[in-house]
Amino acid sequence: MATTTQQPTHRAYVVVKREGADDFWINVGAAFAHQDGKGFNIILQAQPIDGKIVLREPQDEADQTPRRARSGAASTQSGSRRR
Repeated sequence: MATTTQQPTHRAYVVVKREGADDFWINVGAAFAHQDGKGFNIILQAQPIDGKIVLREPQDEADQTPRRARSGAASTQSGSRRR
């Protein structure tokens, strides 16, 4: 059985689409790579209603918010992620 690394390699988000506003990114867990590099353990604190989870590499220790590919802008609100 493969074991995991100490730090997550990816963060798990649920993205809530909002009409006329930025999407709302909610951090719901993390993914940990197996030592053999062939898989992940995904630990979730919540599940999405629509079944879709977005995995993103963490940006850095100070800012775990995913960034827009084009603008690079991101903000947080009430512990959830927006983009």
